[in-house]
Amino acid sequence: MILDGFKPLYKYMLSQNIQRCKFPYIHNQLNFDVFFLIDDQPFLLMFGARGVNLYFEKEVRNGFTIDTYLGEKYSQLCDALGIVYNPNNPFSPNKFFLEFNSKIPRQISKKQMAKPHDIAFTSKKIKTEKIEEIDKIYFMGWRNNNLQREQVSKENLEKTRKWLSYEAYLRCLKKNISSKWTHDQELAQDFYMPD
Repeated sequence: MILDGFKPLYKYMLSQNIQRCKFPYIHNQLNFDVFFLIDDQPFLLMFGARGVNLYFEKEVRNGFTIDTYLGEKYSQLCDALGIVYNPNNPFSPNKFFLEFNSKIPRQISKKQMAKPHDIAFTSKKIKTEKIEEIDKIYFMGWRNNNLQREQVSKENLEKTRKWLSYEAYLRCLKKNISSKWTHDQELAQDFYMPD
């Protein structure tokens, strides 16, 4: 399925140098935090339902194409939306994504730039995902491992890629830098690229 509703938003994000955004979406009175990440290929679309333990993501390929198959998430989505099976009007993921496509914003405000802890909090709903120190969701700066004669861990690089950006991941890999994290929101720093 093509989500052409992303075309204006994508152009806007490029014009404002925004790589990751967050916006609300409501379907059947269920509120979602939706993330659109364009810093890696393929792009990533993430849905986190508020107040319900439901998270799923879709790869967004060239031309804003997605595979609408949800697998085991289909029944979880139906339950969360309060949908009861109706043979005369069956629910399909295509219907969900068609409606979503019509509600994609054309622009976002600076407040809707996705912060690392937003992505971390939403993606923590994936129980099978192994994230280093998963309770530490607030970005706290960088650590130059060369000074301690240590090596950045694969786990830290993966957390950097998923929660910060692909560009930060590449720089950390190249320069042997680790992202630092805390569970204390008061120690959080705004994201910046490592030197």
